[in-house]
Amino acid sequence: MSLRKYLVLLGVAVFSAIGDSLLSRGMKAAGNLSLRHVSEMILAVLHPGVALGILFLLAFFACYLAALSWADLTYVLPATSLSYVLVALIARFFLHENVSLTRWLGILLVAAGVGFVTQGPALTHRPRRVEEIPEPVSMRPQP
Repeated sequence: MSLRKYLVLLGVAVFSAIGDSLLSRGMKAAGNLSLRHVSEMILAVLHPGVALGILFLLAFFACYLAALSWADLTYVLPATSLSYVLVALIARFFLHENVSLTRWLGILLVAAGVGFVTQGPALTHRPRRVEEIPEPVSMRPQP
């Protein structure tokens, strides 16, 4: 796998973790919301922390789409779970949340599982079906 593809997968994990963390921080600052009050939702989206979180999640989604274009979902999705480790670190040290030992152990198990998944192929190679192979275009004029 090329360096570019590793950077895309890193982008998936990092942008997701930062986006989710910014959303959490912004929503705590915005206060409690109810789905009955759409105007409050719109105002919450305009909060700087929430808006920045959404931008990071858009960057995550762009990287995620790029990764899915060249790798199987069963490869990409576990790679995105590396963001769990980053989210826990951000939550603990920047958001000052209490991360229990049980959660740390769960995150460690997820990270170990990701290590197993990355050892396999990124893409399942399948033979092309006859319908998928385009017919050659003739350059001769038709009578």
